[in-house]
Amino acid sequence: MPLGERPGDEKSESRYCGVETEFSDDMPYVLSYNLQGGFDFVVAPLMDPTYRPSTMKSGNDASHVLPFAGSDLVLSPSQWSFHVVGKISSWIDLDSEDEILRKDSEITLKQEIAWASHLSLHACMLPSPKGSSCANYARCVNQILQSLNSMQLWLRIPLEKSDDDTDSRDNNSMTDSWELWNSFRHLCEHHSQLSIALDVLCSLPSPNSLGRWFGEPVRTAIVHSNSFLTNARGYPCLSKRHQKLMAGFFNHSIQIVISGKSVHSIHPRSLDSGASSADNQNDSGTQQHPLRPYLDYVAYLYQRMDPLPEQERFEFGYRDYLQSPLQPLMDNLEAQTYETFEKDTVKYSQYQRAVSKALLDRVPDEKASSITTVLMVVGAGRGPLVRASLQAAEETGRKLRVYAVEKNPNAVVTLHSLVKLEGWEKMVTIVACDMRCWDAPEKADILVSELLGSFGDNELSPECLDGAQRFLKPDGISIPSSYTSFIQPITASKIYNDVKTHKDLLHFETAYVVKLHRIARLAPSQPVFTFIHPDFSTTKSNDRYKKLQFDMPSDTGSAMVHGFAGYFDAVLYKDVHLGIEPSTATPNMFSWFPIFFPFRTPVCIQPGIPLEVHLWRCCGSTKVYKILFPVLSSAGVLRILCSGFSSLTRIDVCLFFG
Repeated sequence: MPLGERPGDEKSESRYCGVETEFSDDMPYVLSYNLQGGFDFVVAPLMDPTYRPSTMKSGNDASHVLPFAGSDLVLSPSQWSFHVVGKISSWIDLDSEDEILRKDSEITLKQEIAWASHLSLHACMLPSPKGSSCANYARCVNQILQSLNSMQLWLRIPLEKSDDDTDSRDNNSMTDSWELWNSFRHLCEHHSQLSIALDVLCSLPSPNSLGRWFGEPVRTAIVHSNSFLTNARGYPCLSKRHQKLMAGFFNHSIQIVISGKSVHSIHPRSLDSGASSADNQNDSGTQQHPLRPYLDYVAYLYQRMDPLPEQERFEFGYRDYLQSPLQPLMDNLEAQTYETFEKDTVKYSQYQRAVSKALLDRVPDEKASSITTVLMVVGAGRGPLVRASLQAAEETGRKLRVYAVEKNPNAVVTLHSLVKLEGWEKMVTIVACDMRCWDAPEKADILVSELLGSFGDNELSPECLDGAQRFLKPDGISIPSSYTSFIQPITASKIYNDVKTHKDLLHFETAYVVKLHRIARLAPSQPVFTFIHPDFSTTKSNDRYKKLQFDMPSDTGSAMVHGFAGYFDAVLYKDVHLGIEPSTATPNMFSWFPIFFPFRTPVCIQPGIPLEVHLWRCCGSTKVYKILFPVLSSAGVLRILCSGFSSLTRIDVCLFFG
């Protein structure tokens, strides 16, 4: 049964908890016993652990008869598929010096995965590599992955990293299981069906080291019974650090599997605070599952988490889903797109605040009834900024004349209906024209726009507003008045693999709007390009160049950079701002998701080696180019990987890289 109900998280796999079992030739009993004990699935061996191919008799067909725990008929197909994760024999060692063991291991691995695939299991757990070398093991797994159906393979990896001498990469005593995983997945070519089963041990690495794993394809966390502490009443509990880690697992849809034997002496009705009621016997009088108190505690941790906020519920379906950035200058947006953004009350509340402050600064109280401010909304869409501006005028008691400039003929139809419906005919003039081509009948006091993209300038706000500022008075106000883009290196295995599935260069040279979720932010974001409006300088240029250097925290260990996350922060007017940069993000605003710039080839960052990034924004007569070069200097070798994003606008403004 699910761990509990958490509003907004109904689709999360982390609601279900499994248990690791020993081999048994009575699979129906194993499954029934553990499901009745409250667990949702079992991680069970598929083959007798004493089986070795080399000991089987040769001749006839005897060598092909496998000593499984019964046939596929002992459970229904739905039971195999939904309640059983196959556990590959732990003795296998494909990198052993012993040739017989190595051959036996390869034969057994292929046999067990073939059987699991026949059973339609949704996943199989592979044992952890036995030593530091895993080349042959990874080769064999990669070969299997090429012809595997939809079944996932979970590689078991212990969660360990020594924090001693973190500055010395040559310290042989230093253990970092992430390095083992990284070597294995490199040899398996970052295959999307290869995931991680993370063994959670008694001691945990540093928070920065733990954070790396949330960007990796971790599907399950195996929590051992000996990792639990014991409270005064004899019930299992976890340390504060383990509790925080479990919350991270829940938030990232990582399932929990409880493993081991009960090591706690539990007295009836002596419960840990928050744990559910459990006696030695259940209501039917049968003996309680020995691991039930551990399950109850995990359920307690899940149930005490805060419900997902309304915004997170709305965005749940967009998590780690790749979308191409909008191209409003080239394409006419659809009604559904307008409607989605118009629901963002936070954004338009900020715009209303900015217009109110501008009106108060522009017109003193004593002249409020005699001066009419001219405000132009460039890119009016279906009118949300027009409405916010008129509400600001009403709030401040200022008189306003609005020009709503919009190039989309379909949105103009809606604007006319809105003006008539609201009775704005005397205050609002609709201009069905591209802002770059319009000749305004008068100069504007305030110019309002919402042309910002997820990376600030990627929807060409600088070029559009430069073209529109010709009808702004010399002392006029632009809202927004400035905006800055930011980038941040991230581990994002899931979305990187989604790009990789297209198997072409074009998709790696495209930026994507993504609700980033299963990622690891490896260093704080840094500012890139800033644009200020209006800018009446005769020598101004929208060309930009920036060099940045990102230093990872020393206790993180090695990490994989799959690309950069991009954000923006905008000053609308004076102290009114909005943005999505994580440290200053506007709360509860959903109009913009971050942008993701994928690398063609992920970069492995070693401790103490900075990642240097060069970015250019180059403007030509017909095109705008964005060029991004991540540069990693390692052992005297300069490695350069290129990334960026592709064409966006009708005026031949495109972004690409070399």
